[in-house]
Amino acid sequence: MASDLHMHTTFSDGKLTPEDLVEAAKAAGLKYMAITDHDTVDGVSYLYENGRYPAKGIHVIPGIEFSAHHPVHEIHILGYNVDIYYPDLIDKLNDVTEARWTRFSEMVEKLQQLGYSLTEGEVLTLAGVSKSISRSHIARILVKKGYFTSVREAFSAVLEKGKPAYVPHYHLEVEEIIELIKAAGGISVLAHPKLVGDDELVRDICQRGIEGIEVFYPRHDSEDTARYYALAQEYGLLPSGGSDFHGYPTRYPTEVGEFTIEDKWAEAFYRPQGKFNR
Repeated sequence: MASDLHMHTTFSDGKLTPEDLVEAAKAAGLKYMAITDHDTVDGVSYLYENGRYPAKGIHVIPGIEFSAHHPVHEIHILGYNVDIYYPDLIDKLNDVTEARWTRFSEMVEKLQQLGYSLTEGEVLTLAGVSKSISRSHIARILVKKGYFTSVREAFSAVLEKGKPAYVPHYHLEVEEIIELIKAAGGISVLAHPKLVGDDELVRDICQRGIEGIEVFYPRHDSEDTARYYALAQEYGLLPSGGSDFHGYPTRYPTEVGEFTIEDKWAEAFYRPQGKFNR
């Protein structure tokens, strides 16, 4: 069997609802899966509060993907097995959500000033139940309106750091995220280290108390995978991996199960868990 420890739902910027994602993972034959929405645990709490967690036929690991503060590089940290009702976690996520809404409005305004025709309402309609409004939602509207052919092209042109519609927003510090995940009973993992864009920074983060590193990732080639696996061994970190599945045809993988990891890597992150500390 196979597993996937990096997947997104409609509660952040994924296409599938939490229950549909679980069913797709089961249909693909996955043994372990992790729901890791951006800066929210709402997808996991939705499953739990509707009697769908724990799930039958698959081991679901409750997770989250945090964006960390850095003046130049984008750093994402995954948290596995967090208590989704841990008070300090909820408080911090509320702060991040509020900041996301402010940033979202500013980016739409900048795009309008640049001549792009879009409204906040269009983005919110697309986002649906998600409170984690992101640049991806805005980019998808720009693609839908024909300004760009892909989300990645929209990012490269106007939404990345240093581009005309980019707006910085409130991020927690790396150490703050690691401690928050630990306090919530979870395991912290550096996501897609190649995308950080600076291996010296990656090495530095590996020494700040983080517990794992995402070795296996769709945009890592064989050399990248070997390099980050060696880094995991050097610092005694848990190797992790996943598809970063969002479910859109312009972003690989387009289907659940296209990119997976061996179960032996996922087993280290799974904890039998039937209820949270509400």
